[in-house]
Amino acid sequence: MSTINFKTVELFEQKIAEFFGAPYGIAVDSCTHGIELCLRYKGIKEIDVPKRTYLSVAMLAEKLNIKRNWVDIQWQDYYHLASGIYDAAVLWRKDAFRDIASYYPIETETYLNISFQYQKHLKLGRGGMILTNNKEAAIQLKKMSYDGRLPNIPWREQNIDTIGYHYYLLPELAQLGLERLPEAIKTEPKQWKVEEWPDLTKMDVFKQMS
Repeated sequence: MSTINFKTVELFEQKIAEFFGAPYGIAVDSCTHGIELCLRYKGIKEIDVPKRTYLSVAMLAEKLNIKRNWVDIQWQDYYHLASGIYDAAVLWRKDAFRDIASYYPIETETYLNISFQYQKHLKLGRGGMILTNNKEAAIQLKKMSYDGRLPNIPWREQNIDTIGYHYYLLPELAQLGLERLPEAIKTEPKQWKVEEWPDLTKMDVFKQMS
């Protein structure tokens, strides 16, 4: 029986990044937390949020004390939030990162956030991943996801220089991802429709936040 540890997470990151055509992958405990880390890393002060998306993405504006602009768009598979940062929670397509990064060449850095929540194509119950083409960002985002430390090195032996947020993916979930990945690759993904999400601007919680 193989040992499950953070080497398992690294292998899972490599396999998912390879499928999507991304140079680097950073596994996190949820897609929303992945987006949050990207916004923090880039120092973003303003985001564009579709009226129809998941609650937690819209709530990041309050959590991070940044401006939220509601946008009324018919997005498919993914949408742009700010400065090369994308919510791609429902996206599952080979080489999708490579396609998106090349389609928007003006943005030299791309941060594609995907989800492994139980309704998504690769169902792990929870989890997500940041896919990027920025090596320095990948290192910093890994630290930010894991209490400011790098995995596989005892934290007491590290000189921590980064604020961390305890958003790392558990090795057990990474192992489950590796086991389910071959079937996910062979299976046709669901095509989500924008109408499957309600208009968030009509909810009292967001009216209060306006």
